[in-house]
Formats: sequence, C-alpha cells, structure tokens
Amino acid sequence: MAAVAAGVISATALPAPAAQAATCWYGSCFSYVAGSQTTTATGASVTMLQATPTLDGAQPGGHSLQELALQNADQTSTVEVGWTVDPGTNGDSKPHLFVYHWVDGQESCYNGCGFVQVSTSVRPGMAVTSGVAAEYAVLYSGGNWWIYYNSQAVGYFPGSLWGGSYTSAQLVTAFGEVAATDPTSCTQMGDGRFGSGSGSSWIADFQLFGSADAPSLSVSATDPGEYDAGSATATSFQLGGPGGAC
Repeated sequence: MAAVAAGVISATALPAPAAQAATCWYGSCFSYVAGSQTTTATGASVTMLQATPTLDGAQPGGHSLQELALQNADQTSTVEVGWTVDPGTNGDSKPHLFVYHWVDGQESCYNGCGFVQVSTSVRPGMAVTSGVAAEYAVLYSGGNWWIYYNSQAVGYFPGSLWGGSYTSAQLVTAFGEVAATDPTSCTQMGDGRFGSGSGSSWIADFQLFGSADAPSLSVSATDPGEYDAGSATATSFQLGGPGGAC
C-alpha cells in the first residue's frame, strides 16, 4: 500500500475526469479511490463488497485490492486488512484475504512478517467469495493490533514490532487500489464498473473505535478518468473503474 494521494472531494461533488495522476514508487504505479478521516482512534471497521477485478495481462506483477488501513500521524506506521487479486502473491486470479503492516516507513510482507495467527478457520491468504460482502476490522487491544474478518479474530500484529510506540491511529482510510508497472493500465478496480455508475463495488458501514469523533469520510480519486467514486456519504461510497483505454 502506498500513501493515499490528496485531493479531497465532497460527498455531493465528485471529480470530473482529469489528467492521470497515479503515484509511481516502490517499483509500481498506484491509483486510488479512497475515503479517509483524520482522527485519533484505536480501531475501525468497514463492510466491503468482494470482487474479482481483471488485471492487465500486458503488465504482470500488479494487483487490484480494497482495504482498510490505520496509520500514525506521519503515515510511517500502518496496519492493513482487505482483499486482493494478486497472482504473484496468491498464485491465482481470485480475491484473497490479506494483512500487511509498515514499521517506521519500512515495508514488510503480505500475511506474515510477525503476524500471529489465532483463528483456526480464517487465515490471511485464503480465498474469499466474490460478489459477497464481508466486514473487515482493525483494533488495538492488549498492546497488539488485532485483525478481524466478519467479526472473527484472525490474529494480530504484536505491538512489539513498533517497540510499543504505535498505540493509536491518526489517519483511517478505506480504499480501492490498483498497482501496475505503468501509470495507465487496463487493470480494473472493484468489479470494473465506475463508482459513479450503477452496480459498482462499494465500501460501507464505516465505524471508528476509541475515537471522540463521529465517522466522517472524505472521498478522493487520483485518476477519475479511469477509476472514480459515487454515492459518497460520511460512512460509505461506491468505487471502481475499468482502467485506461484498452
């Protein structure tokens, strides 16, 4: 996951198509449709539609995902959970549950690198059902960052990975992300439909835990000509798109 670009829009004024603005770093180019909130919280949850976006076959090594991420104020420490279509990581083109984390701006690895598995039935890396909604949550509790899937505790990232310094989030973001080798690709986001159209993918039921603030998402799109948002509220939005002209 790369840093989500700025460019906040209101719930009623979605962006018109604009020049491509994917962020290229860490060996890939990233496009986002995101809902974010600056706050102080010890957890958050969302319900997301799981989908099977098609990836650009001419640009191997990419992915398309939806996730929930909690970050500290300078966005160097992060805990993430979501679903991803990533053949390089999972070996197929199905959506899979994933977890990830960053420590002091340093990358880690998917579904491991200190993650402690607890559930005997839900595991990071498992395939999830496309076309079905599921609840994803992150919660700091007992000194650790816990991951939940459909209200079931999957496992946790020990607080010791951050030396006990990361105990609350100051930025909470739920988003769709496309990673490709070039700024423009034919990789789909969500179910491949524009978020501003009907039948698109969505993120909803946004909740905060351990926060004095009410949920209030600000929605943005880095590449609205390729991927955009629709029907945005304080706790939900639609998202997706087909990618560039193919």
